[in-house]
Amino acid sequence: MSSVLQALPVPTGEAAAAILPSLERMLAGTGPALLPVPAGDARETARLADALRPGEPIADGVALVVATSGTTGVPKGAQLSAAGLRASGTATHARLGGPGSWLLTLPAHHIAGMQVLLRAVLAGTDPVVVDVSAGFDPTVLPDAIARMSGPRRYTSLVPTQLVKVLHDPRAAAALAELDAVLLGGAATPAPLLARAGAAGITVVRTYGMSETCGGCVYDGTPLDGVRLRIDDDSRVLLGGPTLASGYRGLPEHPAFAEPGWFRTDDAGVVEDGVLRILGRLDEAISTGGLTVVPQVVEAALVTHPDVAEVAVFAVPDTRLGQRVVAAIIPVAGQAPTLDALREHVARTLDPTAAPRELHLLDALPVRGPGKVDRRALTALFSSET
Repeated sequence: MSSVLQALPVPTGEAAAAILPSLERMLAGTGPALLPVPAGDARETARLADALRPGEPIADGVALVVATSGTTGVPKGAQLSAAGLRASGTATHARLGGPGSWLLTLPAHHIAGMQVLLRAVLAGTDPVVVDVSAGFDPTVLPDAIARMSGPRRYTSLVPTQLVKVLHDPRAAAALAELDAVLLGGAATPAPLLARAGAAGITVVRTYGMSETCGGCVYDGTPLDGVRLRIDDDSRVLLGGPTLASGYRGLPEHPAFAEPGWFRTDDAGVVEDGVLRILGRLDEAISTGGLTVVPQVVEAALVTHPDVAEVAVFAVPDTRLGQRVVAAIIPVAGQAPTLDALREHVARTLDPTAAPRELHLLDALPVRGPGKVDRRALTALFSSET
């Protein structure tokens, strides 16, 4: 016995409130299974529809199919249950100090933005929505936050948005009024967290993915009911009530091969009960027979005073196999040199990890909710070698 998956066009801006009744029915288990797609983006909607097939039957128990923002070009659809989504929202509110109102600043057809709306539904509050169809503008935050009801107020951002907020004193002051700012979607550099703390912003770092109903580990500690373990190869595995039942149309996918667990592509360690992500196993760079984790190099580079944002990736090298490359958004008015950055990295890491090539950019390419697109960088700069 199965139902049919129904596409849910998700508008931008305040019009997004129109889908709240559908989300409420879905969470209650009285509505059809939904596939969020971006209203107004026919090309992306067609891409998702081709891969995830709305209008066709879907297994009972699936309430929401959310496209992943993985590194391949073909989206996978994580099959989430209403019970799992309710468990995620309830555990989030419990960790943050209670239900509250939510500010949406992310595209709601991705899991992070969708969860903002779902938490608002669970809390019985009306979300305030910022239109990000033309990009995130931090100058609208003071007014948007002023329209949020109390007693508790929350939002969810990605690191690139927080960087923009911290360049706008009024926006930063407004964000500091919130009880918590969930920050996920990508690794957060320590200097950025320090700047946010100095501005009085209460940041809660989240780790999770579409396959776990979004963030399920907050500040390194799993939410209530969430299970976490590290395999021998340092791979992070996640389980518990928020876990997807699998991918739509891919019943034998190896990520779900072990019942009750999802095998992530992330390497991590647990120290004193706190998870620390080391980087993605599928993005490791093999250079000269040694392995370099891009995120570790990025953490070193972003402490340089001339570096605002950074992405580390690989390009082919006839001698080394792969060459470590850094793409930098410099601090305004600065132009760091390759030699200076290599010296800076070598102070804390093996010289092998120091970049051998440098590119200064105005912006880094991203995929999904704020994740740096290393494949795009590799493709762009490999053509120059």
